[in-house]
Amino acid sequence: MGLQEGMTVRVHYTGTLGDGTRFDSSEGRDPLEFTIGAGQVIGGFEQAVMKLEPGQSTTANIDPDEAYGERYDEAVQGVPVSAFYEEPEVGMVVQLVAPDGRELAASVVEVDDETALLDFNHPLAGETLTFEIKLIEVIGAD
Repeated sequence: MGLQEGMTVRVHYTGTLGDGTRFDSSEGRDPLEFTIGAGQVIGGFEQAVMKLEPGQSTTANIDPDEAYGERYDEAVQGVPVSAFYEEPEVGMVVQLVAPDGRELAASVVEVDDETALLDFNHPLAGETLTFEIKLIEVIGAD
């Protein structure tokens, strides 16, 4: 059959990091549904699914360039604590609006009396990801 752009698929998956830590899974939930070529999932995940037929499974090791990209030290920046509406705490995720209007998410990674250090990298940036993927069904083309 062969999957093609515009087809909608449903998959079950489990994602783990290099050390075996599980970071996400569809276990106990409905399968993940996405449309091939719509940019709804990371590139390496989509490429792995495109090699499957319904009922087949695969293990995909996805390098950062086909996942959430490399980690950049310059994406960690200090912001005055006074700029926050509420007291920032380590682990907090904040939403900011860039000068061009885009919404950005950042994790608070350090706080002192004057500055909160924000990390704008995706939490999985720089990681090689492993996914166990099973193609449940192909729904069809848009």
